[in-house]
Amino acid sequence: MDRELDEEELQDLFAWIDKIPLSRPKRHISRDFSDGVMAAEVVKYFFPKLVDLHNYNPANSTQQKLINWDLLNRKVFSKLDFHVPEETVKKIALSTVGVIVPVLSALREKMEKKLEHTADDILELEYYDIRNQERSRAAIHQTETRLLAQLAEINKEEKNRQKNSKPQHEAKFVSDTDPTFHLVLQEKDQAVMALQETVEILKMKVDRLEHLVHLKDMRIEALRQHLETYKASTKR
Repeated sequence: MDRELDEEELQDLFAWIDKIPLSRPKRHISRDFSDGVMAAEVVKYFFPKLVDLHNYNPANSTQQKLINWDLLNRKVFSKLDFHVPEETVKKIALSTVGVIVPVLSALREKMEKKLEHTADDILELEYYDIRNQERSRAAIHQTETRLLAQLAEINKEEKNRQKNSKPQHEAKFVSDTDPTFHLVLQEKDQAVMALQETVEILKMKVDRLEHLVHLKDMRIEALRQHLETYKASTKR
């Protein structure tokens, strides 16, 4: 953190800062970052959930500046495996020339490492999530195929029964006089309806899973492109 940056590293750091939308215009880096507010905004830009900007008050007093930096160290930097020593914080609060630059450079390195790990973790989670969804979709397809086969078999049995049954007037007589036969027909009708309803539900689930997989693919591709763009910009 105490290492001095050469001219090329300085220009690269300044170009990196210029790309970040900050609440105040950048005029003199030692004064601009002295109260810690813009440092909090830098972290907020890359890790929105890590920083609550309303906790950091723009300040002219050294005491308030120290409070802001102390809060950054405890609440934010600690989650990035980063820490600004107390003596360095005091120099920053006093707008000492040349102190904030290596701090921002070191902070940038820590954030880049965190971003890479975060991106890798997200990609891994997305990969396993998609694999699980694909397995679920395959299982649903298998169940749907089995139920359709059962439904076809029931329809086939029903057609064979009608084909081999007695004339209509005799069949009606039997059905009217034999409650067991009537009950069997009702049970078969109910089974057919239940299978048809199950197949429809499974089709809806398959469509939903296919849509989710498509969304996951889009998110992974967008994340890859963002990561490649970010890595390319940091190498310039």
